[in-house]
Amino acid sequence: MDVLGLIIGVVVLAASTHDNAAGTTLLDQAAERCGNRLEKALVDQGFKEQVLIHGALLGIDVEVVRRNREDHRQGFVPQPKRWIVEQVNGTLMLHRRLAREYDHRPDTSTSRVYWASIANMTRRLTTPSPAWRDTLGLAA
Repeated sequence: MDVLGLIIGVVVLAASTHDNAAGTTLLDQAAERCGNRLEKALVDQGFKEQVLIHGALLGIDVEVVRRNREDHRQGFVPQPKRWIVEQVNGTLMLHRRLAREYDHRPDTSTSRVYWASIANMTRRLTTPSPAWRDTLGLAA
């Protein structure tokens, strides 16, 4: 779960686990860490009514973000509300240990996500804001 690029919670489960299990666990983490300051959570279409009900019990308005049906462009079309999350996931994948699943324990994977997030935030706070090409070593 993410707010302006800051990670609030991380849940790592087996690939066979349904999104609803991750969603309810993540909402519990977010509610515990943010208290009553968290008012709304945006989820994708993979989440079912169980997550919406669980969010309502916690006092969190859970909104399902659907793809714009009027947009008939082919390929990847960024969704404005989900773009921040996609950016954070993209920057986390620049860390080698997260690009491939080397760990067998979910708690180890979870700690590596937090580690990569801390490294990203430290880099943002200590260096001037370069162009995105400069961060990937592609600048001419």
